[in-house]
Amino acid sequence: MKDILISTMKNTLIIFGLFCTHTIKAQELFTWTEPASNMAAKSIGIRATNLFMKENNSRKYNFRLNPELMWGISAKWMLHAELFTANEQQQFNATGGSLYLKYRFYSADDIHSHFRMAVYGRGAFTNAVIHQPAIDFNGYNSGYELGLIATKLSGKTAVSLTAGWLHAADNTSGNKFVYSNTSRNAYLYNLSVGRLMLPRSYTSYKQTNCNLMLEMLGQVNAGSGRSYLDAAPVVQFIVMSRMRIDGSYRFPVLNDLYRMSPRGFLIRVEYNFFNVY
Repeated sequence: MKDILISTMKNTLIIFGLFCTHTIKAQELFTWTEPASNMAAKSIGIRATNLFMKENNSRKYNFRLNPELMWGISAKWMLHAELFTANEQQQFNATGGSLYLKYRFYSADDIHSHFRMAVYGRGAFTNAVIHQPAIDFNGYNSGYELGLIATKLSGKTAVSLTAGWLHAADNTSGNKFVYSNTSRNAYLYNLSVGRLMLPRSYTSYKQTNCNLMLEMLGQVNAGSGRSYLDAAPVVQFIVMSRMRIDGSYRFPVLNDLYRMSPRGFLIRVEYNFFNVY
């Protein structure tokens, strides 16, 4: 009887811990940026990001579909591999891809709160024709990015800051970076805020979570000094603690650095497989 009681108490604590974890992390799954926290260790995730971006001075929307494979290597390491596809040349083609690696090096955890820091690196390649001085590693530019992330979670609210450095290389298929060499470098700064709205009381992993977020996304070109700052409100649903659906509209608040498609919609669907190995 004693052994059964101890086993029951252990299982209850484990389940309670899982509930707390899902409740805490739900509003920390940002859409346009990554938090300092990683996906669950020993997990695999698949993701499809759909971008409908409106061209400047036109009613045309360019469509991009970027499938992604995600790997939670350990509690501290995470790897993403992404494929870029687009219809910008009047037909739907694969244009390139990227690898994203993140290492969480600091964590101070408490009940219903934590503070974490991570460093990340990203390398991208694409055969797209370069039409803008703004650097974008989501299918527009080849190059690499290095950065630092700090994320604070307290209760149902998470705040994350990202600072990074970007370097644009020439794109493949002979598409040169036509701007000055000093314009190949840029600085990024992002602020993301998210809050868990539903459920008000968490009783089961089967409950659907609803998160509201606002992300501010900025870039300053190191050569020209020109910059932009975008706002991106997000609504997000977490289904069965495994499936994630994001919807967002991104638009410029300050737009001194030229981009072909500075505003548009994002729709993302993601599914995670836990304890794969």
